[in-house]
Amino acid sequence: MNILLDVPVTSGNSYSGLILIVLIFVIMYFFMIRPQQKQKKKIEKQREGLKVGDKVIISSGIHGNIKEINEMFYMIEISENVKIKVDKLSVFAVVDSNECVSKK
Repeated sequence: MNILLDVPVTSGNSYSGLILIVLIFVIMYFFMIRPQQKQKKKIEKQREGLKVGDKVIISSGIHGNIKEINEMFYMIEISENVKIKVDKLSVFAVVDSNECVSKK
């Protein structure tokens, strides 16, 4: 019976574990989740601003010009008389026309 009575009583430390867990979630939010949400909003805004004639890169790495915009897809011309139909979400980036000139 003496063994059970010798258990130390913890006082004040019961919330330290909870505070540590909350702190970890706050740090994860500011370093992982929030920047990812900002990047997603930036890409969505960029996609909304696309128009016919813009040069884009799709997620597979193919470069082309937008020839037609539909509600769910883009028609992209990747070469003369070669057009592909891609989902709007597959457009990865817009290529600046100044970049194309400087690379040549």
